[in-house]
Amino acid sequence: MAIRNKLLLSLLSVLALPGIINSQGLDTFEEKVTEFTLDNGLHFIILERPVAPVATFVTFVNVGSVNEPVGNTGVAHIFEHMAFKGTKDIGTTDWESESRAIARTDYVYRQWVRERSKPNPDQERLERLKQRFDDLVEEADQYVVSNEFTQIIEQNGGTGLNAFTSADATGYFYSLPQNRAELWFSLESDRFLNPVFREFYAEKNVVMEERRMRTDSNPVGRLIEEFLSVAYSAHPYKNPVVGWASDIQGTSIEDAKRFYQQYYTPSNITIAIAGDVDPDRMRELAETYFGRMSPGRPAPEVITKEPEQRGERRFVMIEESQPFFLSGYHTVSQTHPDFAALQLVGSIVSEGRTSRMYKRLVEDEQLALAVQAFNGFPGTKYPGLFLTLAVPNQGVSLDKIESVIEEEIQKVKDGDITQEELDRALTNARANQVRSLNSNMGLALGFAEAHAQRGSWRESFRALERLESVTLEDLQRVAQTYFIQNNRTVGMIKNQSGDDEEVAMNSEEN
Repeated sequence: MAIRNKLLLSLLSVLALPGIINSQGLDTFEEKVTEFTLDNGLHFIILERPVAPVATFVTFVNVGSVNEPVGNTGVAHIFEHMAFKGTKDIGTTDWESESRAIARTDYVYRQWVRERSKPNPDQERLERLKQRFDDLVEEADQYVVSNEFTQIIEQNGGTGLNAFTSADATGYFYSLPQNRAELWFSLESDRFLNPVFREFYAEKNVVMEERRMRTDSNPVGRLIEEFLSVAYSAHPYKNPVVGWASDIQGTSIEDAKRFYQQYYTPSNITIAIAGDVDPDRMRELAETYFGRMSPGRPAPEVITKEPEQRGERRFVMIEESQPFFLSGYHTVSQTHPDFAALQLVGSIVSEGRTSRMYKRLVEDEQLALAVQAFNGFPGTKYPGLFLTLAVPNQGVSLDKIESVIEEEIQKVKDGDITQEELDRALTNARANQVRSLNSNMGLALGFAEAHAQRGSWRESFRALERLESVTLEDLQRVAQTYFIQNNRTVGMIKNQSGDDEEVAMNSEEN
């Protein structure tokens, strides 16, 4: 597969909206689901699914990059990495000695950051602090037992150990044999009750390398980062999930610990368990292990609202790479009544080979390698963007791509969508939901997200009802409301040499 196609597929996998979870009937799941909230505010959702003697565990924390303080972008992702570094008993040969070395390391690092941030830093002092920092890191590392946390899980039959950080949330998950459930409760509660921040600065280097690979060295990654910073003036959706490079470098353990204390409170965490488990036993273990967590204060809410956009925003990046087109209209959050109609517009115009944009741009006129449109980027918890992206075929101008996309958007605004197209989109939504029933992971993650961000796991099922209530008139109305020029941001990657060749070809034809 060509590299440019791999880049596109990678982008689509990152941007794709989570599938809406379907059911064979909400009543069926009402009988299988047990939920309870501990006294400290931590909520559990237990789904009995005795298909196999395994269970999937999801810890969903209602915090993402949108919640990060100024100067510490990327800290949500950094802390996610820390959660795999073990506990006071796992991953160390001597926690007391290690913790003292970690504390001294961070103190010296904060001094280095303060000196470096001065208008005229003392270079000699910076060098002394850096040398002291390196020595302390080496001292702390001598106590580390690498990857012991992961090894314990794998040795007990654990699979799928992973995590994610998005604009809206952070999630941790893996599966274990059903008779290892107590092991999960012990390990999971321990790593979030008292995080150890082990190998913090080494892991920050890993995060920085992720940024270099996915953004700094990736033209499409750079385009997306620039696009969000142009599309949003005030709201923290403008910041990259991985963080700005200077913020990653400047973040200390003290910063990460403050973030953890603010957002990893029990009332901001939802745990979902799906599999062959006994709900009564799960509740007993939850009380024993997670009941130890202090309630803490409610997590801070994002109060910044994006002001109304006053005019179209456009930018062009000149790169020696595959040209790329992005456009986005500000829309609404997932709790807004118009969200479902906007989802269906995206599905109708670009999902599948029979969709309007795909059929015209990719198949009939062969203008593009790929095209996609969907609502809810970079997140859905707060008002996001209806995003359209396209990769032109060789010799096709981005102006031509934009013109055709605008024509297809205008057709939606004119009411040129048939009931057959709407029905097809609904059928696809139902099919996606049915497929999600085959996975403990999909169910647990979907239930946890629905409870944390929409108030109840049942919202996973009600999403389909909202889609089914959308009319052709609704589709036209939302298009006319949100798809207006003043509400749009456009970003492009243009290949200078390619554009010159195209101009020459057009001149010869004329």
